[in-house]
Amino acid sequence: MPQDINDAMNPITEDDIANYLANTPDFFERHAQLLSQVQLTSPHGNRAVSLQERQAEMLREKIKALEHRLMDMVRHGTENVVTADRLQRWTSGLLTTRDPRGLPYQIVDQLESIFLVPQVAIKVWDCEASYLNEAYAQWVSDDVKALATSLTSPYCGLNSGFEAANWLGDARAAMSIALIPLRPEPEAPAFGLLILASPDAARFNAEMGTDFLERIAELASGALSRLRP
Repeated sequence: MPQDINDAMNPITEDDIANYLANTPDFFERHAQLLSQVQLTSPHGNRAVSLQERQAEMLREKIKALEHRLMDMVRHGTENVVTADRLQRWTSGLLTTRDPRGLPYQIVDQLESIFLVPQVAIKVWDCEASYLNEAYAQWVSDDVKALATSLTSPYCGLNSGFEAANWLGDARAAMSIALIPLRPEPEAPAFGLLILASPDAARFNAEMGTDFLERIAELASGALSRLRP
């Protein structure tokens, strides 16, 4: 069958052209004038632009995206510095407290004031007998104790009716919460539970990092070990 009939039955496609250009890198060296004649559709309207102008637009878009990423990094860095400063102030309060009996109350009060958490509550079990009349040492169910021990890291998310939320002053206003287990060692059973709550459903969420919450757990656990036998 003649070649021209074959060509008519199998016309050249855009993929054929793209493959040819991809596999023939010196094509535009031999036909450099074509580069100045290529017209593309601008993403900012239906007007036609040159290849060079389209490349410049793409470069500007990439630069803008990088600027946004840089701004996000700076913002997150600033937020981390502020949080680290607050953590240092909170830790200083733990270290300077002489009366172990008041430690849980101080932990709650300063988390609310320094970290601007709307509601905070704490329970500690297996305390020495001399502390059993304190509010934080009152009865805690086995389910809550089991939940605290099962948490290998702080839980952050929506308040789906957790029993521990009832420790808060206004459980109905706790839309999002952080449950922070307190334990003497990483693998040991929990001896307490710290709960942070907010009416903002996004304040404590499953996507947030928990590094600072884990530090709070370690520091609070160390300080509260003074209440245990």
